[in-house]
Amino acid sequence: MKLVYICSPYAGDIETNIRFAKDACLHAAERGCAPVAVHLIYPQILDDSIPAQRVIGIQMGLRVLASCDELWICGSRISHGMSCEIAEAERLDVLIRRISAEQIQGRCYMKYNDPKERTVMPEETPSPDMKLLL
Repeated sequence: MKLVYICSPYAGDIETNIRFAKDACLHAAERGCAPVAVHLIYPQILDDSIPAQRVIGIQMGLRVLASCDELWICGSRISHGMSCEIAEAERLDVLIRRISAEQIQGRCYMKYNDPKERTVMPEETPSPDMKLLL
């Protein structure tokens, strides 16, 4: 399973950006990857509005990036923090992929009604008795 670094904006419209980062993580997980979005974790302990803590957060994120197999640039906007992450991925020779907002937000799932017929359905909530078999 690939460890994927989710690179998406945080600053600005934080609420919308957090929702988008979560969607990006789900998108990666649905493709068999283990996503890491440090901007969903570190703001829980660091204050992004304090420059010294922002620098610490970026440094910690870059350390996590060094352990990842890929970096996914999610969406079309590149923030300052993202540009630092992209530059580090290039320096470390980590594979970089671009994932559009449309790819992330336009998720669809295959619903199999009949072995010979497949229908694309919008996302559905799993039933409560659904179990994951490993």
